[in-house]
Amino acid sequence: MMRKIVIIGGVAGGASAAARLRRLNEDDQITLLEKGPYVSFANCGLPYYIGDEIKDRNKLLIQTPELMKGRMNLDVRVNTEAVNVDHESKQVEIRDVVSGELTHLDYDVLIISTGAKPIIVPMEGKDQSHVFTLRNIPDMDKIKAYVNDNNVKTATVVGGGFIGLEMAENLHALGIQVSLFERGPQVMPSIDEEMAAMVHSHMLDKGVDLHLEESLTAIGKNTVTTSNDEVINADMVILAIGVLPESSLVKGIVDLGIKEAIKTNDTFETSVKDIYAIGDVAEVTHKISEQDVHIPLAWIANRQGRLLADHLNGKVIEPLKPIGTAIAKVFDLSVASVGLNEKALKALGKTYHVLHTTGQSHAAYYPGATPMTIKTIFAEDGTIYGAQIVGRKGVDKRIDLIASAMTFNQKVTDLQRIEVAYAPPFSSAKDPVNIIGYAAENVLSDGMRLVQVTDVHDFEGELIDVREQVEFEVGHIEGAKHIPLGELRERLDEINTNKEVLIYCQVGQRGYNAQRILENAGIHAKNLDGGYKLYQQVYGVRKEVKPTVKVDDNVAKITETHNVTKRFVEASGLQCPGPLLKVKENIDQMQDGDVLEIHVTDFGFCTDIEAWAKAMGHTVLRNETKQDRVEVEIQKGLHPGNKIPFNALNDANGYQMVENKNGATMVVFSGDLDKALASFIIATGAASYGKEVTMFFTFWGLNIIKKPGVSIKKEGLDQAFSKMMPSHAGKLPISKMNMAGMGARMIKHVMNKKKVDSLEVMIEKAQSMGVKMIACTMSMDIMAVTKDEIIDGVDFAGVGAYIGDTEKSNLNLFI
Repeated sequence: MMRKIVIIGGVAGGASAAARLRRLNEDDQITLLEKGPYVSFANCGLPYYIGDEIKDRNKLLIQTPELMKGRMNLDVRVNTEAVNVDHESKQVEIRDVVSGELTHLDYDVLIISTGAKPIIVPMEGKDQSHVFTLRNIPDMDKIKAYVNDNNVKTATVVGGGFIGLEMAENLHALGIQVSLFERGPQVMPSIDEEMAAMVHSHMLDKGVDLHLEESLTAIGKNTVTTSNDEVINADMVILAIGVLPESSLVKGIVDLGIKEAIKTNDTFETSVKDIYAIGDVAEVTHKISEQDVHIPLAWIANRQGRLLADHLNGKVIEPLKPIGTAIAKVFDLSVASVGLNEKALKALGKTYHVLHTTGQSHAAYYPGATPMTIKTIFAEDGTIYGAQIVGRKGVDKRIDLIASAMTFNQKVTDLQRIEVAYAPPFSSAKDPVNIIGYAAENVLSDGMRLVQVTDVHDFEGELIDVREQVEFEVGHIEGAKHIPLGELRERLDEINTNKEVLIYCQVGQRGYNAQRILENAGIHAKNLDGGYKLYQQVYGVRKEVKPTVKVDDNVAKITETHNVTKRFVEASGLQCPGPLLKVKENIDQMQDGDVLEIHVTDFGFCTDIEAWAKAMGHTVLRNETKQDRVEVEIQKGLHPGNKIPFNALNDANGYQMVENKNGATMVVFSGDLDKALASFIIATGAASYGKEVTMFFTFWGLNIIKKPGVSIKKEGLDQAFSKMMPSHAGKLPISKMNMAGMGARMIKHVMNKKKVDSLEVMIEKAQSMGVKMIACTMSMDIMAVTKDEIIDGVDFAGVGAYIGDTEKSNLNLFI
């Protein structure tokens, strides 16, 4: 018997359902309605056409109405909008969007596949011609035309999800300076904070102006205003805040759920008989959480379309319970996730284990191998709750392997049993996914106890760094004792066994080996999951990577007279500390002024080498991150300021080089008005003498640089601290004879009478003279002071940044 099947929505789910329905039944009358001019287009490819990565627009059109009509005998109607559904008479009212003509269609089965619509928040200026959203081909064409016709130099992208990140990358590829705003604390909410930190760092390295926990309040003609009242240039704006199910057509007819997605049963039928819903408009049940969720992903929509067609033709189908497998290209990174992240698991009240492992895209000794960081979350019984991967190559293969294991209910320890195709160009004999299984077994069965990097600062025991000396010199966790792994057995007596012991290495492997040594010696120890590398990604002060630079002509002329030699080292595939050890090994054999070029596939090397060279007295001449490697040139024995070899200067000029220190640094500990005045009098005086002045505000001194009129909601001890401390510089007491504030008021009166600048004016003058002010972040945490309470123009850093400035200072004060 012929049925009249009407499908509303002709992209992923709708087109898949239509094609499968026809293959299974030649008799049904199938009508496919699409509001726009195109059906079955490659929605996910739109940003890449805008960025010229995809050159041929026609390749985005997977099917055309003509092809679908001719090959599948489908009644395909584009530019046709469904405006009303009468479920009692089983009719759909439709409108021709070109002519406006209204007609009706009868149906026996109605399939809603209307997808999702962009979220548009109320905002001044959002309706201007240079403000865009991206949902379909016409949206893409408008953006492409605007970029081509308007000499766009700056763009603002709002939203750090898939579309926002892909648009940021593709606009950047066109030479446009991109600012990206994300209201939350991280981009890509499907991954956890420490994994997102790698994405943030990479975006900053690429030159994206990244604004986290910040949004827009208004859009002007060529500017945008931020929630921090900052005004920045923006020739165009892309709103990519997220999507919501486009369910308005059947609102009030069928039951709606989360985000007003359409609720369905296991056969995709809604609460109204013979009306079905698939794709981004529909709710799904998550396999792990067993909760109804909204997951707008193309694989799910296509799978639902096929399964629904099977069901409508009498086939028995299994309930579809997605796990949300997703991947995105973010510049040179691949970022993937599956299942639930920690945020979701905590909201569900689940207990779980977290494991961070590091692997290579293929055998490390074969050229071109790049690292990836994998986070796996699993239950005590081995159930895999989720995984996240950030890397350059091979990420898709590994997330798919984990997703397959989850789909077929494999345990985390079963990952070690997956037989992966191996040859050096493709994988390792122990694939990164196998390593997850081995490491998880160590956790679940062999007593490998882990501490997460987010818990390190609460650890009060013995902290031991088992990396090599060169790694320790580049950076380490404050308070750590250094005992290299190779010396650990001989130095067990140096470990305080009356305290808990926490071991760490670079990524975790050597830490586990050290933990086993200690356990076998009767010393209970824990291992830092993810090692120092992960700790640095979460807590480390991000170092700016230098752009490619050429050796100064001055340097070149001098070094030419000293028979400078250049050597090359290929360190691709080596993980830290391998590349640094190669640098040290070669530098030790070289003469002052010689240049070492090294190629590395450990992308953390670009920051490590800067820190090491500075500490060792060498100069990095070139530090360039390419898609598959880091290329560095480092010259031995160079003066850090002048980039001229010490020996070359001494020999050429006939005198000994002495570094000229012209800085002034001071720790401002006190929060008393009189001492604050003294601090700024000295600071401005030193600056007037041409000194580079740094003021490091810590503990009570933080009150000096607070903004007036800022109210931050706090609780408990944080609230108590805030109430007891001065709210800004104008409320500071004096150190002697304060008399409930009377003394401070008397001093201010005398200062005004003697025409002495107030403290607030002194602060402004100091900033205008280039005085560098640093707020101690550790003290801010203790004193419950937030960044929003600090005046503009102040840097936030730890003691390391201040100590670095003292190295260039000949005046150092504590006030």
